[in-house]
Amino acid sequence: MKEKNLLSKYPQPKMQRVVSEKLRTVEHRIVASKRGQEFFDGNRNCGYGGFTYDGRWKPIASDIISNYNLENNSNVLQINSEKGFLLHDIRSLNPKINVFGTETSDYAISQTVDDVKDKIVLSNPTQLPFNDNYFDFVLGLGVVYTLNIGEAIKALREIIRVSKKNAFVTLASYENQDDYFLFKQWTLLGSTLLKKSEWIKILSYCNYEGDYFFTNANTLNLVRE
Repeated sequence: MKEKNLLSKYPQPKMQRVVSEKLRTVEHRIVASKRGQEFFDGNRNCGYGGFTYDGRWKPIASDIISNYNLENNSNVLQINSEKGFLLHDIRSLNPKINVFGTETSDYAISQTVDDVKDKIVLSNPTQLPFNDNYFDFVLGLGVVYTLNIGEAIKALREIIRVSKKNAFVTLASYENQDDYFLFKQWTLLGSTLLKKSEWIKILSYCNYEGDYFFTNANTLNLVRE
């Protein structure tokens, strides 16, 4: 179990992200919670503000393949795979890697890239419909911390169950009160926001042996209005 920035090659925002109570309100969070069209392709305050393929996941896909020694017939799972962009890029680099995804959003599945759409199933992160030790690598980006602590523990244990060992998750963290409220005002779906040391205790409690990265106000380049 170690901290690793698997997303280091993901494009960083050119401008700081401004945080304000006026921008992302509880009404926006209600809309976002459905993870439907408005979340992916609607108003920016409700989600992505337009979620389209632009190739930005290719470097991350390449790093995943090399870092986790994925090869022909390796099985890869992304939990909440959204529109399948990352899975598509993994497959484009090696078509013989078997990619799978789960989603809680019918809309996301309907909009998934054609070449991986039949590999996505509607499923909750706490109940993965796969056999034990099936995957050579399991990925959970922005998933675990959207759950309450009890569900987060269940999701981590499911990741452990279905993976042979290799996994990577992102976790929402803060170091001080200002960090906490910056992230809370920015996030639409984040439910469990903890200090790094607290997350480590949860990972250890679950016997999680994979890798992880902390998402926070600094990594998101958040500033107050």
